[in-house]
Amino acid sequence: MAAFVEAVLREVERAVERCEFRLETVYFGGGTPTALSEVHLERLLTGLHERLDFSRVAEFTCEANPRTVTAGKAAMMRRLGIDRISLGIQAWDEATLKTLGRDHAPDDAEQTFHVLREAGFPSLNVDLMFSIPGQSLEAWRGTLERTLALRPEHVSAYNLNYEEDTEFFQRLRSGRYQVDEGRDAEFFYEALDLLEASGYEHYEISNYARPGCRSVHNEAYWLGEDYLGIGPGAWSTVAGRRWQNVPDTTNYIRMIEAGEGTAQPAEELTEDQRRTERFGLELRTRRGLPAGQVRAAEQHLMKVLESEGLLKVEDGFIRLTRQGKPLVDSVAVALLGA
Repeated sequence: MAAFVEAVLREVERAVERCEFRLETVYFGGGTPTALSEVHLERLLTGLHERLDFSRVAEFTCEANPRTVTAGKAAMMRRLGIDRISLGIQAWDEATLKTLGRDHAPDDAEQTFHVLREAGFPSLNVDLMFSIPGQSLEAWRGTLERTLALRPEHVSAYNLNYEEDTEFFQRLRSGRYQVDEGRDAEFFYEALDLLEASGYEHYEISNYARPGCRSVHNEAYWLGEDYLGIGPGAWSTVAGRRWQNVPDTTNYIRMIEAGEGTAQPAEELTEDQRRTERFGLELRTRRGLPAGQVRAAEQHLMKVLESEGLLKVEDGFIRLTRQGKPLVDSVAVALLGA
């Protein structure tokens, strides 16, 4: 693991050497950073501070697994500048956790949350998932209520996404699992109503925050800001170019040690690609999509969606209605006339 840490730090050095940038947020994820030993994690964080200027960083987030956080690790992370933790709890009932293949028990997650709180992190996010096969609406409500009892600053609630090359996708394709948009909407509204009633702002389709506790990093991403990814498999988008590092960790380390570049061929994003992404991302936000982004030829599509009660235009922005929120992807596609 030491070789991996040193390879990541070497890639950071190369990034600093080849381009000028001002660091505004740091998101430490792409897996489970807390799976690193305390020694290796401290070496990585210390190395980042030695190589990067953190003076203007508004937010430093780290993803965490309930099974791999210790009091010592939490205290060290807080001391080295991490101020926001995203804790991958996913669910509070044993059956759903088993379906997801998670290796922690509900009590493990609650204990970890308290360890992080005692370490002094000012912002804790609880990461949840819904519409899991076999998950009942009652179980989902219980997950939300147990989460609210902890009073996290932020809650992320994601609809299960069936990604290719996963066991879930194979079961979906074989017919063992079914996608039910009506059921998805029920779960979505359960979260929306309960979290808003508890004082959380619904500021993006899958994200809720207490006042002043939005994720700065995620908001920048949703608004199309550039980002630089470091590590195996990491994606970057800078000045209209997008690329991914080699995903295999062994190859990544070998290439770094050999002085080779780890980026795969970059893609030059076309104006249409960038526009499509902007529609898909900004429609998800509370602010909405600037109405000026809709071309004259698409105005009738906007009017149709508005008449169907899926969106509204106010203050110069196109915003989803309550009815439209669970259908955000379909609304974006329809608005583009795709």
